[in-house]
Amino acid sequence: LTAFVPWDGQRSGNPVRFHSVPAFAAATDLAIDVPGRGKVVVDISYGGTFYAFLSAEQLGLDVCSSKTRDLVSAASAVTEAVKKQFKLHHPESEDLAFLYGTILTDGKDAFSEEPTTNICVFADEQVDRSPTGSGVTARIALQYHKGLIQLNQTRTFRSSTTGSLFTGKAVKAIASVLILIPLQETKFGDYSAVIVEVSGEAFYTGTATFTVEDEDPLKYGFFFK
Repeated sequence: LTAFVPWDGQRSGNPVRFHSVPAFAAATDLAIDVPGRGKVVVDISYGGTFYAFLSAEQLGLDVCSSKTRDLVSAASAVTEAVKKQFKLHHPESEDLAFLYGTILTDGKDAFSEEPTTNICVFADEQVDRSPTGSGVTARIALQYHKGLIQLNQTRTFRSSTTGSLFTGKAVKAIASVLILIPLQETKFGDYSAVIVEVSGEAFYTGTATFTVEDEDPLKYGFFFK
């Protein structure tokens, strides 16, 4: 990943940005039977990890006003159902071919200047306080794949839990150390992928210092046989 941080000569500022790994839609309009909740239609997209996407409305909920506990329960049920009914594939590593979670949205996927709200429920029913970096990446890739946004159209994403905002866009170029490499859409295995720029605010929470002493016998690490 390439990260971009404003610097005024004394300290860093905001917003901070990063350019993602290749992001792609893995499946669209996938019918899934969720036990106790009926059939829903989900999209699967990758932005550093795989997520299932669907509007909360499909589950009889409102991502902006329903209780977080209800949203978490519903999203977790979708995650488990997708895991059992759809096999994921990653072009480079099958170790990455797992569903990390489900992102419930307000259904506002077409391009708009107005923010679209989502909640990301991942791992063991954890909830992200932000719109989620990898989640925004995957959602932009999905919207681009469906023709709902164009390259360099910036969308704003709001977290339903804290109201925090990220922006995201599929970019034409990514920055290397010295040159700009033209990139609009790149083939990633069998998938058409894009590089997504995600932007948001970041603040210092602490510092740490790590030291390697010459006499440390494990300073270079070790291998298990």
